[in-house]
Amino acid sequence: MALFAVKALLAPTFVVAASLVARHYGPWMGGVIGGLPVVAGPILLIYGLSHGAAFAAGAALGTLLGLISLTAFAVVYGRLAQRAPWLPCMLAGWLAFGVGTIVLDGVSVPTGVALVLVWSGFALGLLLLPRPLGLPPTAAPPPRWDLPLRAFCAFMLVLVLTTIAGWLGPKLSGLLAPFPVITTVLATFTHAQRGPAEAARLLRGMLTGFGAFALFCFILAISLRTTGVGLGFAIATAAALLAQATLIALVQSGRITPAGFEGAAGPRSRGQADVEALAAQGQGQTGYAEISTN
Repeated sequence: MALFAVKALLAPTFVVAASLVARHYGPWMGGVIGGLPVVAGPILLIYGLSHGAAFAAGAALGTLLGLISLTAFAVVYGRLAQRAPWLPCMLAGWLAFGVGTIVLDGVSVPTGVALVLVWSGFALGLLLLPRPLGLPPTAAPPPRWDLPLRAFCAFMLVLVLTTIAGWLGPKLSGLLAPFPVITTVLATFTHAQRGPAEAARLLRGMLTGFGAFALFCFILAISLRTTGVGLGFAIATAAALLAQATLIALVQSGRITPAGFEGAAGPRSRGQADVEALAAQGQGQTGYAEISTN
């Protein structure tokens, strides 16, 4: 019953919340909020409660590596969206995620190396994603069925994912845990309703926000075997929330300008602002990671 409640409530509720944030504060901020591990986190917790801390730690390392596949989805979707409708973009993005998962299933690296690879992938993804300039377009009010349909799509994706993932062992289950559930729903709806430029802004925000996701998985992978499931998840969750809150505070204070918007000093260089925001999540907050923008 508890597992069904997670499937039925958490991811759909979070999709609705991120959608509302995007409507009020723009797609970049909605993407940042959507970058939290609200789907993979509960899945890993269920693994820990069902199979033990060691299984969950192995799955967390797999999930950390799986963020490379998630980055591939975002890049493929964002670039293809400039010239194609949402459905082929979604299918191509899923194909990129699947290929990445197959490749990474044969990769075995230490946890620290995995974190470096993932953060480097985020930075590269931000450089490869289109960088829309100028003011966002004025969008028509969404229909009444918009939020319920988004929630239903998220529920169905989580239901399928959690049904098959537990059969596959810790690593492959972990690699599948970051399947782009929320990313798919937010990207396709934003693309269909507001156009490719806004979808690109959303995906840039998500790639920036995935820094907290990576930090969450890293802490779980290195701590669960010694701290146990409860304490390990508490520490990882607190660190991810602190990193995300710090990023949002820096944006709101004007110290970081999201790429795709022009500030007083004019447009930023391609990807510079987002890479700076990504680096801010690791600097001075956790001591686990650092990305230079030089």
